[in-house]
Amino acid sequence: MLALSHYNSSVSPLLPRFSNDSGGKVEARVVVEGLSQQGNHTFVQPTTSGIIVVILSMTLGIISNIVALFILANAYSLQRRRTKATFLLFASSLVVTDFIGHVIPGALVLRLYLSGGVHPEDFNDSDGMCQFLGGSMVFFGLCPLFMGSAMAAERCLGVTKPLLHSSLVTKTRTKICLSVIWLAALCVAMLPCFQLGSYTYQDPGTWCFIKVLSDTREVDLAFVVLFSGLGLTSLAVALVCNTISGVTLVLARLRRQPGSHHSAKSHDIEMVVQLVGIMVTSCICWSPLLIFGLMSVIRSYAGSTGEDLSSYKTLMVMGVRLATWNQILDPWVYILLRRTVLRKIYLIAKCQAGLRGNISGRWEPTSFHSSEKKVNQV
Repeated sequence: MLALSHYNSSVSPLLPRFSNDSGGKVEARVVVEGLSQQGNHTFVQPTTSGIIVVILSMTLGIISNIVALFILANAYSLQRRRTKATFLLFASSLVVTDFIGHVIPGALVLRLYLSGGVHPEDFNDSDGMCQFLGGSMVFFGLCPLFMGSAMAAERCLGVTKPLLHSSLVTKTRTKICLSVIWLAALCVAMLPCFQLGSYTYQDPGTWCFIKVLSDTREVDLAFVVLFSGLGLTSLAVALVCNTISGVTLVLARLRRQPGSHHSAKSHDIEMVVQLVGIMVTSCICWSPLLIFGLMSVIRSYAGSTGEDLSSYKTLMVMGVRLATWNQILDPWVYILLRRTVLRKIYLIAKCQAGLRGNISGRWEPTSFHSSEKKVNQV
């Protein structure tokens, strides 16, 4: 998906007609009211800077995912530990999904940008491209959230119950789990094909999503509740599992006897750190859209949006902009939070702390006493 950029609004002026009779005032007032009503349906044109931002965002996402995929593929080919290989299989699938989810919807959004967007009056007349774009956003939105929770649950089982994990988790079962995740997300995305919800163009007319702001029905409300509920539940599961894994590793490290062998836990620490990075990124990027969508459809279904309609439109645009950054930031979790990178950061921090310790050691109280003795002897 692509990050949406700002637009400049331009309203087609309506020229009022005045007459010499008494009806001229009424006619002028009608035209003014028409202008005020049209202000809620302004047609927008993409700016050159906005298109450049979209292209740069898409390019950055593609490069980031390709680099992360190369690193994960290289690590997977060299990995001999089965638990690490399972995690890398999950991570590689997540990066591939993010890559495809960045390219396909991004190309459609860029096409809408270049064509000038869709007129507000045609927002409810969703065509085939809008249906595909909306379904893609739902599918590629749920897949990373499902995979993040599955990876967190797998690592939680591996850290807390290693023997049970070794007997249950295999590459074949991991591939089956990934297939179930993709199939479940696809089933949710295709619900509008069975008249269970609908996709429409969203303000400012350059992207499609579930209908949340106008003419919402019971099926639209249920669809948004299902989408947001699944997404927020996945984030909650990942939070609980990563917390349990982190606490277990910290307690194991504290209970470790001096001189004991602990290299077997280092790969667990690396994977949990990466999962925490994925979870934090997903929470920051996806929570606003999930919550704003739920708020908007509830208020719209109750008919209480009123003057806040423009505010809810702004919140939805902000939410989708943040969500698009998830596919750009996810790859950097694997690029930066690797064991080699973390070790270098640790060594650099340790060296800096050692230098500060040496500098402060020169000004310890004992040094003042020794200098005072030398002065008294003189």
